[in-house]
Amino acid sequence: MPVVPNLTKEKLHAGELAIGIGLRQSRTPDIAKIAAVCGFDWLFIDLEHNSMGMDTAAAMCAAGLDAGATPIVRPSHHASYLMSRPLDAGAQGIVAPHVDTVAEATAIRDQCLHPPLGKRSVGGPAPQLAYESLPMADQTRLVNENILVVCMIESALAVKNADAMAAVEGVDCLLIGTNDLCAEMGIAGQYGHEKVEQAYTTVAAACRNNGKHLGMGGVYDETLASRYIAKGARLILGGSDLAFLMQAGKARASFLRGLMA
Repeated sequence: MPVVPNLTKEKLHAGELAIGIGLRQSRTPDIAKIAAVCGFDWLFIDLEHNSMGMDTAAAMCAAGLDAGATPIVRPSHHASYLMSRPLDAGAQGIVAPHVDTVAEATAIRDQCLHPPLGKRSVGGPAPQLAYESLPMADQTRLVNENILVVCMIESALAVKNADAMAAVEGVDCLLIGTNDLCAEMGIAGQYGHEKVEQAYTTVAAACRNNGKHLGMGGVYDETLASRYIAKGARLILGGSDLAFLMQAGKARASFLRGLMA
């Protein structure tokens, strides 16, 4: 049967790192191919902190399917339409922000997956299945199998509830949003703080206990990233388009001006 495999989900199941690039400034589909050529496994299409419209996000999702860079969308809220629309447009995963409780994790699962695992409506032939018209049971099964459902851990309450949330069937990954977690705990920007390290230890254990995957976002210091990956983080946000552009742009401008010094 035709299906565009979720390469990121396959890497996670194999115990490999799956490295994503955050997309906020990018607005054209060619970023998918660029990201793949650079070695990124997934596109983190960030609609939480972004003015990007759904049509643009949909075009980037379609390009990701063709380029072999798994398109994954972060909506701005837990509302069902903010998840179902990008999924209908080709997204192979949802990263739901600020998930604190089992009830929230369950609702997100229900909004992302078709019955019998969830409650998401079936919108017709799916881009993830090359728009083939398949028997309904096959379509819903294949789409469900190739969607990555990710809940972000961004508060002390979420860390406390991590084991129970990881136990929710259909939730694949708990991703620690380290920036917001630090801010919530009153230690903004202190990514190596003992409270953060303990949070990674706790959430990593929750993922291991339930056969789920640990994700890491917001940690770009190489020493700290290595430390948290050693604890089991595998779904890794490797940086953003803006950060890479700023870093390379500043370095080149500095070099050229230095020639005249």
